[in-house]
Parts: sequence; C-alpha cells; structure tokens
Amino acid sequence: MKNFVITMALMGAASSVMADPAGVRTAEIEMPHHNSQAGISIWYPNGGGGDLAVVAENPVFHGVEAAVDAEVHVGTHPIVMFSHGMGGTTRAQAWLASGLAERGAIVVSVNHPNSTWGDFDMSKGVNHWTRVADMSIALDVLLADPAFVDHVDTSRIMAAGFSYGGWTALSMGGLTGNHAGIIETCRERLDEMEACAMLMSEGVNMPGIDPDVWNESYADARITHVTAIDPGFVWGLTAANVAGLSPNVHMIGFGGPLDRMRATNFDESGLTDLLPNARFTRFDPSFHFTAMPLCKPAAEEILEEENDDPVCTDPDGTDRAAVHTAIIDIIAEELGL
Repeated sequence: MKNFVITMALMGAASSVMADPAGVRTAEIEMPHHNSQAGISIWYPNGGGGDLAVVAENPVFHGVEAAVDAEVHVGTHPIVMFSHGMGGTTRAQAWLASGLAERGAIVVSVNHPNSTWGDFDMSKGVNHWTRVADMSIALDVLLADPAFVDHVDTSRIMAAGFSYGGWTALSMGGLTGNHAGIIETCRERLDEMEACAMLMSEGVNMPGIDPDVWNESYADARITHVTAIDPGFVWGLTAANVAGLSPNVHMIGFGGPLDRMRATNFDESGLTDLLPNARFTRFDPSFHFTAMPLCKPAAEEILEEENDDPVCTDPDGTDRAAVHTAIIDIIAEELGL
C-alpha cells in the first residue's frame, strides 16, 4: 500500500543513538572498469579506541566528529551502500553516514570516478552503470575485510544515494533505465529541465550512448532495501523499468511547488504511480541542496563569491538539521534500527 507522508522540516523525531561518535576508516580500492582507484569511507558503530577528529570540515560546511580507525562494535550490523550526487564526494553526506553508524549501521560510500568533485568528466560520468559497479566492488571489499566480515548482517543491505546517487541506488536495487524515455524528455524540456542541456551537449552526447547498455539491468542481488533521496533520471520510465526493483523502497523528495527541482521530481515524472508499494516522504519547505551538510555563518557569502550559491540558501522556514535528523530516522527505521 502506498504510504504518502508529507513531512515538515521543523518536525523532529526522538531517536536512540549511541553515546560515542561513529568509527570511520578510509581506503583506496581498485576499480578495474575505470582502470583506476577510488576512495571509500566506511562508517560503523564505535567499539572503542581510535583517534577523535572532526571529519568533512571546511570553510563552508560543518564537519562531524568521528573516531578514526576505532574498533567495530560487537555484534552484526546492517549495511548501507551510499552513493553521492553528481560532483559530490564521500564527505558531502558524512552527516548521514555518521548518524546511521551511531544508530548501528555500517555505511560505505565511494568517490565515483568521473563524477566526483575534483574528478569530473561527465562524458564518462553519464555512464551510470559504472557507478553501480563502483558500489558492488566496494561491497565486495567490505565483505572480505577481516575487520568487518564478522560484523555484517547480509540480510539487511541497503542501496542509498542522493541526486545522481539516488539513481545509482535505484539501479543497484533493480530499476532499469529507459534511454529513449529520458532523451525524449530532455528534447521536450531542454530549457526547463536541470542538467538536460549538459546531457544533450556535443561533449557529453547522451543520445549517442548505446541504448542496450543504458537499459540493461545492473541489479546487485545482495541489495534488500533502497532509499533514494531526490534521485535523478526519474523521467521517461515505464512499468517494465520498475519490474525488477527491490520491494523495499523509500523515496525522499525535497521542496514544494515553487522550489522542487524538476529533474528529481518523481511525482511529476510519473515514477510515483509506477511504485504502488513504495514509501514516500517529501520535505517542504526544503530544496535539493538541503541534503548537503550544515552550513557555517559565512558560507553563503563564500559561495556567492565563487558563483556556487544557493547550496546553503534553503527556502524560508527550512530547518536543515531537522531534515537531516528525520532522514537518518527514516533509514534507520527501514533497517530495523
């Protein structure tokens, strides 16, 4: 049964969190399909030890406290494989990874080659199947790591992601692409749909991608749950594209009628109607970048100087911290935490 939940950003839910900050480890792993390495971050329940540090801090965004290289807490824990957005990094949703780890999950995020801040080539990054391959390899690495192998609950493995990463999560969970559908959408809405001009440009040439490769299933059979936060590529899909999707799906959307990003609007695109058994949460007021970290007082001024605002300019009435807390609660509840 479809469950529509209209969530106001000012509401907050009480949650049971661990007293200690989450543990975190980082590594570089081989990605043969890119012929390169990629950085991964693993957040996990703190079992003691480690060096306390503030992670993902910069002049614009607040970081989060973590215990670097701490031991893993006893017992087994569900896994969240988290994919960042276009031009994002593993640091961009550290607030989510640390919050979930404090609730009892192991969270793995990957710096996707070709679509990460500082490593951005959208002519390659648009090849969405490579991102799922990144996540599947990272899951392989986690499950083979002696530090974690006895602490994972393989009956609860969630694919989650934000924006382009939201599509990655859906794809990893069994959703397939519709090349003709997204191309037609971009041609019809080129001037109003975010990112379509770039995707249709000569440099990226999305129309030139082999439709059979775009439309193939890239599902990872180990995925049991999916949470997609304001996901991209949600237009032009049909019932056939959702047929193989995990039955445990939660869709999270940002914004109301005046500030919802069209490219990620799963309601307007028709995807909502194709998912009668999924759960939905929409935050209003908020906007797409409410999923970014908490901003420092000087953030808006710094970003305006770099022509990168409005990443920190939420709609009036938005409580970004409350939205973050609610998303952590949603995912934790999906995993039984």
